[in-house]
Amino acid sequence: MSTSRDEAVEAEVVRIVAGLVGELRAGRPLAVSPDSHLERDLGLDSLARVELLARIERSAGVRLPTDTLTAAETPRQLAQALRDAHPDFAAADLEPVAAAPAGEHIEAPATAATLVEVLQWHAGHWPQRVHVRLLHDDAEVATLSYGSLLDTGLRMASGLRRAGLQPGEAVAIMLPTGLEFFTSFFGALLAGGVPVPMYPPTRPSQLEDHLRRQAGILASSAAPVLVTVAEARLAARVLRTQTPTLRHVVTPQELQADGAGEGQAARPAVSAAGNLALLQYTSGSTGNPKGVMLTHANLLANIRAWSRAITVAPEDVCVSWLPLYHDMGLIGTWLGSLYNGNPLVLMSPLDFLSRPVNWLRAIHRYRGTITAAPNFAFELVVRHAAAADLAGLDLSCWRLAINGAEPVSPDTLERFCAHLAPVGFRREAMTPLYGLAENAVGLTVPVLGREPRIDRVQRDVFLRRAQAVCAAAGTDDAAVMRFVGSGRPLPGHALRIVDAAGAALPERQVGRIEFQGPSATAGYYRNPEETARLLDGDWRDTGDLGYLADGELFVTGRVKDMIIRGGRNLYPYELEEAIGALPGVRRGCVAVFGAVDAATASERLVAVVETREGMNDTRSALGRTIEDLALERLGLPLDEVVLAPPHSVLKTSSGKIRRAATRDLYLAGALGSRHSVRVQMLRLAAAGIAAQGRRFVARCAALAWAAWAWTMLLVLAPPVWLAVAALRRPALGWRIARLGARAYARLIGVPVQVDGAANLPPEAPCVIAANHASYVDGLVAVAALARPFTFVAKRELQAHPVAGPFLRGIGAAFVERFSLPDSVEAARELGARARAGESLFFFPEGTFTGRAGLREFRLGAFLAAAEAGLPVVPMSIRGTRAVLPDDAWMPCRAPVAVLLDAPVVAAGPGWQAAVALRDTVRARILAQCGEPDLTA
Repeated sequence: MSTSRDEAVEAEVVRIVAGLVGELRAGRPLAVSPDSHLERDLGLDSLARVELLARIERSAGVRLPTDTLTAAETPRQLAQALRDAHPDFAAADLEPVAAAPAGEHIEAPATAATLVEVLQWHAGHWPQRVHVRLLHDDAEVATLSYGSLLDTGLRMASGLRRAGLQPGEAVAIMLPTGLEFFTSFFGALLAGGVPVPMYPPTRPSQLEDHLRRQAGILASSAAPVLVTVAEARLAARVLRTQTPTLRHVVTPQELQADGAGEGQAARPAVSAAGNLALLQYTSGSTGNPKGVMLTHANLLANIRAWSRAITVAPEDVCVSWLPLYHDMGLIGTWLGSLYNGNPLVLMSPLDFLSRPVNWLRAIHRYRGTITAAPNFAFELVVRHAAAADLAGLDLSCWRLAINGAEPVSPDTLERFCAHLAPVGFRREAMTPLYGLAENAVGLTVPVLGREPRIDRVQRDVFLRRAQAVCAAAGTDDAAVMRFVGSGRPLPGHALRIVDAAGAALPERQVGRIEFQGPSATAGYYRNPEETARLLDGDWRDTGDLGYLADGELFVTGRVKDMIIRGGRNLYPYELEEAIGALPGVRRGCVAVFGAVDAATASERLVAVVETREGMNDTRSALGRTIEDLALERLGLPLDEVVLAPPHSVLKTSSGKIRRAATRDLYLAGALGSRHSVRVQMLRLAAAGIAAQGRRFVARCAALAWAAWAWTMLLVLAPPVWLAVAALRRPALGWRIARLGARAYARLIGVPVQVDGAANLPPEAPCVIAANHASYVDGLVAVAALARPFTFVAKRELQAHPVAGPFLRGIGAAFVERFSLPDSVEAARELGARARAGESLFFFPEGTFTGRAGLREFRLGAFLAAAEAGLPVVPMSIRGTRAVLPDDAWMPCRAPVAVLLDAPVVAAGPGWQAAVALRDTVRARILAQCGEPDLTA
């Protein structure tokens, strides 16, 4: 191509860029040169660049590759991409493609207990059947069959095991949309690990914030392995400085190569329905990300209920662009398709964002029937898919357009349905629903075949009394608030609306949304404080507000986002949407929140509004318009309008506004501050060095404390041991041992907190059953119990040179664990002791291991209690595993607590009564010990 031609293309691109910048800056364009940086110099964010690419394509009559959206940073680079555009991009291919063989009968694995069993079912029945079709720039670039997914996953599992991954450990996966994500996910499961999806870096301007949040996820999950692309190794090295548990950073290709040697000999790790299958970290729009624990049983229960509710059929085809680290894209789209055997047609989020019509074209070509997206995606289609782009499309196949994951806008629903009606989209296909990661995504679904239900309620009554009273027909729109119905709970699930005290509310009364069901999480991983906030007895608190009308859920907002002002409950969403529609405001980049004034201690109502307006007069006029709009919508004035530069309003990886984080920046006076990637990396490196320094100091302190703990043990243990072993008087030996144990706990700064001591009969004989998690459990039990008990210990300890004499000195009874005749005889002997009035102490698990969790209870203690008619007191010991776990000799300082629950009495003598007694006691301990159930 001639130089003059190159210059002409470059000049045309500069002209188009300048025109767009001029429009965005209301006729006051910046000087645009071929080397102007699109984001840093011209302020063009990702959505503005979407519009820019569309204009360049229309002007040149070609279609640019999707990668241009992120790869091209200057007009000169855009011009080069235009010159390099391949003729294949000249027109979209709308010829229909069969996503799956016609007439093939597919069954879902109804009896599968784990995701691994689901994959094995499909790979065993139809290994060559295509599971995923990957698109890029409207073209199918790769496919993945069920057999290939299993084979590659097994190789990666072998690679993970070679890297030292232990069952139950987390595997962080930070990969873009691609087949490697699926194989890495199942590689983790097949190795016995727990996948932790993480989103890869996106905007360079927010790299520091992104990596800090990802470091938080790695620290929370304690993942020893991070699977990522080679290009992310620099970021991964920064993360390793801040997360000491991270030992290996590997690529999918390296894992496959490491595991290739086992070939067909590779075998999946044993997993059960109650094992963790996924740590889904919440996007953190209202706080720090939290790891939602989802078991195989949780996920499969939700997928099955969801599939039944939307009547998934073998001929359904799912089309998605949702990121795979997002719960709706991961569980609702991919794992749902995997279970039901439906083909998944997948493109990257970038393919959609750069050209929203790509989504519609994929639905048309593959005759997609089901797809899901947040509300903003439907709005993006309306704004960027012109009538010419829709020409030739037939969307009559689209039966479910699922709209969720963020507040659903009634206006967006109306605009989208009207915009796509000419190409066959039916209004009843629009399906707003409600779900959350804490319930394995899906919770409600509306009646199928019904148009979206939009509830019009009286604004003033709603804001003042939190009641959703229907507005009369013809009521002025300014006096009305509109909410979109999200449907009823999935089969087997339930929800309710409660007030601040937890009392259930009647219909059309706004309160907190709570739910329960087989999909509900047990809590947040290694986060008991947040788990306690989530749990409300058998119910889970969503953190959302809403009301019921005719049994259907209407979501009104987040509890943490609600602002109470002048006796009104204010919700930011409606005002944010209205402000975002104003000229000069960046749509979707508005945050309204309450902020406490440090001087007056009163809460101020603040709106942070991103704009590119630079002239003082124009900015002043925009501020007044926003204030008038707030007064009209809320009935109250804003205390402050902050007109901020682009990227000041923080968002989650899924596009939700992070109001709390934006408020923190506002209070710190740091809104709009941006640093180069180099500066951000230097700051992160400095933070990593500081973190390593803190860890070094903490390690030294931990070593010093451990040395002190061992020293005190060596000082106290010999005289206590000698006294107990020499006297061989159990009652006196118990008192001596208790004095020594309590003195030791005080000296090392780990006092034993005892709750429920009143539940222990002061004189009458009884049986205590306690969970067993550590070597120090016996010491803790002796310190906690004021009167002597006969410890029931395993027979192997009787001959131990140290433990044997001590246990005999406090009157322990030794039982056989493995020989059946000896075990029966031991049970008879213990029953006789109990009937004679001895109080017995059991660890009914028999032993403990390094794996956290409550094991199966042996029956001996409960047979003895049932035969003797003695009550059993459940004892829950918490914290000892953290002090000294299995196979560890360096103790760690941690709080220890003992809870004595109310006594349980068997219904009578005999086997059945003992079994029922055991199950009741175990359930009590499981509820209090803070560890998972290893028998689930």
